[in-house]
Amino acid sequence: MNKEQKYHITIEETRPSFGVSFKVELEDHHGNYTCVYEPSLEEALIYAKNWCKLADLREENEKRNAKAIIEMMKLDKEAGITTRFRDGLD
Repeated sequence: MNKEQKYHITIEETRPSFGVSFKVELEDHHGNYTCVYEPSLEEALIYAKNWCKLADLREENEKRNAKAIIEMMKLDKEAGITTRFRDGLD
């Protein structure tokens, strides 16, 4: 893998009315971002580790989904079910 893998990870202890939790903010080298709350520091670290491990797979899936949407839009246009500002599926 030639691409530099850079992650921004912030884990912050919070004290909402229902007890202590840990806010986990993550951004990967593809620009994907997530924010979750975990009940313990250990679970926050496990979540962060797994999320970072799946960064490249997540990016591949996003690209595949975008390509599929573009293909569907192309097929809709060819079939004549779209107009200038609306699709014909309402």
